[in-house]
Amino acid sequence: MIKEIYKMKIVTIIGARPQFIKAGSVSREISNHPDIKEILVHTGQHYDENMSDIFFDEMKIPKPDYFLDLGDLRHGAMTGRMIERIEEILLSENPDIILLYGDTNSTLAGAIAASKLNVKVAHVEAGLRSFNMNMPEEINRILTDRISNLLFCPTEKAIDNLKNEGFYRFNCSIVNSGDIMYDSALFYSKIAKRPDFDIPKNFILVTVHRAENTDDPKRLKEIIDALNELSLEYNIIFPVHPRTKKIIQNSKFKIQNLFILNPVGYLEMIWMLKNCSVVMTDSGGLQKEAFFFKKPCITLRDETEWTELVDNGYNILVGADKDKIISGYNKMKSKNIGDDNFYGNGNSRKVIVEKLIEGIMK
Repeated sequence: MIKEIYKMKIVTIIGARPQFIKAGSVSREISNHPDIKEILVHTGQHYDENMSDIFFDEMKIPKPDYFLDLGDLRHGAMTGRMIERIEEILLSENPDIILLYGDTNSTLAGAIAASKLNVKVAHVEAGLRSFNMNMPEEINRILTDRISNLLFCPTEKAIDNLKNEGFYRFNCSIVNSGDIMYDSALFYSKIAKRPDFDIPKNFILVTVHRAENTDDPKRLKEIIDALNELSLEYNIIFPVHPRTKKIIQNSKFKIQNLFILNPVGYLEMIWMLKNCSVVMTDSGGLQKEAFFFKKPCITLRDETEWTELVDNGYNILVGADKDKIISGYNKMKSKNIGDDNFYGNGNSRKVIVEKLIEGIMK
């Protein structure tokens, strides 16, 4: 058997379904380079029962080479175990660079493990800041940025954040790659699937999953009360994560006319994004996807990393206040979304792979 010889080897660390979707776009581009070998490591940070073999086939995403099954632990224990296991893989695989996405514990663990072994680190979605240090994600993204060699920023604002923090004094390369999520949205919009249940016309699409909302009974009740009131006049589709659903049930919140669903697959979610009238969410990713599909967004948070959407009136921050949520909806429901080029041209994957090759060859 002839041994395969590669000019470069990349280890990609991912721990949640959204990261697979982002990484899938880059993996498809890497596959166009037969001299590059990519090793996919799934830490198992977020267990997702929808991530079956069908998921990988349907989403056209390569299956992981390693599955670490390190979810359901406290932040410290999880991150520590991940560092240990990722270090073992890096020693075995001896990659040229490690590729990381976003702001999860998996991202930080990969950055620490690689930097200790003097393996180059590339961070996709670098430079994002909410300026809320109570968010574990904020800590993860700041620390990962600081020990990365290649920083792929989705927007000019992200580059400004790094510049303001003095990153140009460090030994790193900062690249405006555009947003990899835009690549993914364009790709998957072509194969989006209508869900197999009745969908009302002119519906509001709602998601709530962040701990700041689900773990605070007062905030969650304000959100539910606002949705109940809006449901008297508008159709609301609300895919609910099992954990959030359990909290709602245990709190005995009254649910009126909401279309409560179990979580749907990404292809179904893209279809609903394309066909809804308005998005309400506390998800960072969904805020951008609403913009990609020209839908006004009401964000159920007190701050956002995607400030350009708020600054241009395409997104409004309402927190978890019933009156602000309803007022925000009335303000945004007829909003026209422009063609602003905040997130690149949908070729982020090409920029990332090109710069990875340059960075490794240096």
